[in-house]
Parts: sequence; C-alpha cells; structure tokens
Amino acid sequence: MQAALAGVFGAVFGSFLNVVAHRLPRHESVVKPRSRCPACGAQIRPYDNVPVLSWLLLRGHCRDCGTRISPRYPLVEAATALLCAGAVLSHGTAAGIALSVALILVLVPAALIDLEHRIIPNRLTGAGALLALALGSALDPAGEPTRLIAGAAAGGFLLLAALAYPGGMGMGDVKLAGVMGLFLGTAVAPALLIALLAGVLVGAAIIARKGAHAGRKTAVPFGPFLALGGIIAVFAGQPIVSWYANHFIH
Repeated sequence: MQAALAGVFGAVFGSFLNVVAHRLPRHESVVKPRSRCPACGAQIRPYDNVPVLSWLLLRGHCRDCGTRISPRYPLVEAATALLCAGAVLSHGTAAGIALSVALILVLVPAALIDLEHRIIPNRLTGAGALLALALGSALDPAGEPTRLIAGAAAGGFLLLAALAYPGGMGMGDVKLAGVMGLFLGTAVAPALLIALLAGVLVGAAIIARKGAHAGRKTAVPFGPFLALGGIIAVFAGQPIVSWYANHFIH
C-alpha cells in the first residue's frame, strides 16, 4: 500500500517536475500561471492534466490546437512514479524513504534541464540542499554529521576535478554532487564512481564514433550521469558501501 501511494505521489510530482524542467531555466515561476500548451497557450484543463492517462487519452495531442505533445511528459511521470515506489520498497525507515524520494525529485529535473540547457540551476540545488538538511535533521539527526561530511567531500572532490579540467564539468555539477552527499551520506561514494564510469564510457563511445579530434570537442553534460549514479545509490548505495567495507577495510 505504501509503495502504491508513493507511486501515485511520484506520478503527480512527475507532472510538476515537467513544469520545473521547462520553466526553471527560463527564469519563470513554477507555480503560476497554470500549465498551458506551449503552442497555442491554452490552459490545460484539470481533467487533461492527469499524469500519463491524459496523454494516452488525448493520443499525445493538445485538445485545443492538436499540436503534438512530446512523449517525454508521460515518460517522466511514469519513471518518477516507479522510482518513488521503488524507494519505499528499498528502505525500511521513514528517514531513508523520505531522503530517497526527495533526492529522486531533485535528480529528475536536474538531469532534464542539464540535457537540454547544459545548466543545473542554483534554485534547484539550493532547494535540494535545504530539503536535505530539513529532512535529515528532523528524521535522522544522529546521521546528519555523516551526511554533512559526505556532502562537503563529494562537492570538494568534483570541485577539484572541475578546477583541473574546466571544460569537463561546471559548478552546477559540483553543487549537485554536494547536494547528493547531503541526501545519501556515505552512499554518495558509489554514486560518484558510477557517474564517472558512465561518463567515461559514453565519452569513449563518442570518440570511437566521431574520432579523437571531433569526439573531444563534443560537449556532454555531466548532470545526467550524476543523476544516474544518485538513483542507483538510492537503491544499492549502502549495500555497496557495506560490501566494500567488509572486504577491503579491516
């Protein structure tokens, strides 16, 4: 039942995250005006704004002007629903569930915005940091020092990487890594490792396809890789940390 409710919650918030990803980089309010068709400007009716179902019933087109609506919208809604439901099933404490779901709601728009605009807005990472601090302090105060250290370490690690290779990542990536540490604690370590490995593999594939010269000039946003690492860490981060500690730290 909790997972089902989290799925419904995730779908509803997934619809809102689509609005965030569209408006935040354009410096628009994410609260008002109401959702509208980007082509004709008609406000979306409440019964046409039901996550996933409305898009299917309208066959992916605006009711007023018939303009095609990108399938990205229902995919984001469905993916957020599944991730939130999975977070509930993967964690046994209120703190673990709340921190995991909240991180998912930060990572989804961060990845979408970075893919489209090559930025991760300060308003998003700032809100994420405040949310992490509030949830952690309220639900798991004993673990807050560890999460604070993890946030500082993760942000500091990527800051060094950004300073060493300015073209590889930006300060938005650094801030997002710090926010991930505030949510994940020690599980941010495998999250960063996964992000770096995924980035290297994609970079290698681009070089193999375009050649070394053109491949190195191809800009690839790092935010989606951080989001991938963060989401995997939500589900498997602590088991990975425990496995490493048991096998390599004596």
